[in-house]
Amino acid sequence: MGTRADFYIGKGTDAEWLGSIAWNGYPDGIDAQILNCTGPEAFRHAVAEFLKKEDGTTPEMGWPWPWETSRTTDYSYAFDGDKCWASGFGSPWFDPLKEQPEEDKGAKPVFPDMTSKQKVTFGKRSGLIVIGG
Repeated sequence: MGTRADFYIGKGTDAEWLGSIAWNGYPDGIDAQILNCTGPEAFRHAVAEFLKKEDGTTPEMGWPWPWETSRTTDYSYAFDGDKCWASGFGSPWFDPLKEQPEEDKGAKPVFPDMTSKQKVTFGKRSGLIVIGG
């Protein structure tokens, strides 16, 4: 399975979901342009360009995962304040330009409920690997 990632403007239940990727969602797999953004519009533009990959999902395509929030997604990235933040499997937000803390100290993030936008996919955008015999 791929390392999935979701992207947002803002944090919390009112965050705006910008899209998702199914592969290489860990911080080293995300374009430095995204991680280094200092403004929300620059972040929005950088993510839109990044989502043009074949495994990218935009809001028009629907929420691609079988779970309802990003709490289960491998990594989530949110532009909030003046920088990009990351969360791994619902861990507390951390600076993705630094090493992810090993301890889960801090408040667990909350994410928007995507049930109404859910449109589960099983193609290249799912990150699922099927091995046949």
